Amino acid sequence: MEFIQENLINPVSNALWTYVLVYVLLGVGLYFGIRTRFVQVRMFGRMVRQVGSSRGGAEGGISSFQAFCVGLASRVGTGNIAGVAIALTLGGPGAIFWMWVVALVGMATALVEATLAQTFKVPAADGTFRGGPAFYIERGLGSRRGGIVFAVLLIFTFGIAFNMVQANTISDVLAGGHGVDERVSAVVLMALAAPVVFGGVRRIARVAEYVLPAMALAYVLLAVVIIALNISQVGSVLAQIFTAAFGVGEAAAGITGGVAAALLNGAKRGLFSNEAGMGSAPNAAATATTSHPVKQGLVQSLGVFVDTIIVCSATAFIILFAGADVYRPGETTEGASLTQAAVSHELGSGTTWVMSLLVFVFAFSSVLGNYSYSEVNMVFMRARPMALTAFRVLVVLVVGAGALLELETVWALADVAMGLMALVNLIAIVLLGKWAFGALRDYERQLRAGQDPVFRTTANPHLPHDLPDSVWGAEPSQVPARSAS
Repeated sequence: MEFIQENLINPVSNALWTYVLVYVLLGVGLYFGIRTRFVQVRMFGRMVRQVGSSRGGAEGGISSFQAFCVGLASRVGTGNIAGVAIALTLGGPGAIFWMWVVALVGMATALVEATLAQTFKVPAADGTFRGGPAFYIERGLGSRRGGIVFAVLLIFTFGIAFNMVQANTISDVLAGGHGVDERVSAVVLMALAAPVVFGGVRRIARVAEYVLPAMALAYVLLAVVIIALNISQVGSVLAQIFTAAFGVGEAAAGITGGVAAALLNGAKRGLFSNEAGMGSAPNAAATATTSHPVKQGLVQSLGVFVDTIIVCSATAFIILFAGADVYRPGETTEGASLTQAAVSHELGSGTTWVMSLLVFVFAFSSVLGNYSYSEVNMVFMRARPMALTAFRVLVVLVVGAGALLELETVWALADVAMGLMALVNLIAIVLLGKWAFGALRDYERQLRAGQDPVFRTTANPHLPHDLPDSVWGAEPSQVPARSAS
């Protein structure tokens, strides 16, 4: 496996990220920010209100809040705890600045892709909805083959590569903090994953709705305590992050590659964590029952902010406060065990169990979210029940394998997989952007008129054209007549 990693996976990953994806991610995010008049700033307050107003049940699907939590179940995980630690060890404190940049511009990207997922979603036999990049590539761009290419990439990325990463993180923390044998972790994780994976999207939504917000809040509160205890160091830590981002001062010392390393590792780990533009969260966004696609777009955009600006920043501050006692950039590649050590350094060894529990819940919930995305795309590919069952078995086995492999191997594989998937999705959403921009204009027009926005895909002057066979239907009284122009 080491030979394959060194001679195939690493060269592909370096070429993909160094010369293509960093610039495409930032460029597409800026483009969408300009076209939406920086909706992530203008409508931030409405994003918060939209999440708070969508907690109720949803007839014919899951609520916007549940979809938000399924999205967080995949976002809030090892990217926030292990990924940030890896970014810091490989890219230095400056990597955190670039994580912030990727997230802030990515909020507009997240709104666009989630809005497209809602616009082109289709009903499912169980009363829910299905959607995501595979569906909007097929229905919006008229390319079934393109949709299948994306579906295959997503199934491999989330069903296999990312689930290996999550399991590896749990195993790493249990082994480093408590001496638990990796083989024991593998067996336990497989036993826990099987019943939920076989339970389907609805069960995943119910689990995520209650568990994720509580655990994310607990982790943030833990970080707030540490920040309060180190309040006098906040200014110096921020200075560390900003100066190192541009290769200035002692903060950049010891990091091979300087600014390039900070940018590259910040962008990689930022995308892994918040998934803006990757094409994964739209699969959850599409399952929500809501009256207008932009409502769910706002919800998913807020998810990027919560994931990176709040949770990832919390991890970065915890590690940087601990300083040289636990953090040695450029020397070793460390994941969740570094974050765990930093928390113990600040609050005492008694927090080891607390961190182990948080890491376990974050990572395991991500396994559930990852599977839900994979299942949606299996359905898109019209997988037969036997094939779906076989895939569920494979996911459970992959969770066990991930617990046994080396950290560098599983993360290298994940980088290549998510890079290829993101590239396909970013091209698709740029080509389909006019649908999202039109939906946003329609949403804002109805808000200005004092209405609760309701979306229709026929006789809607803001859309490129009518969308036949849409779940949105048509009620001419709720949309203006199409102008002659």
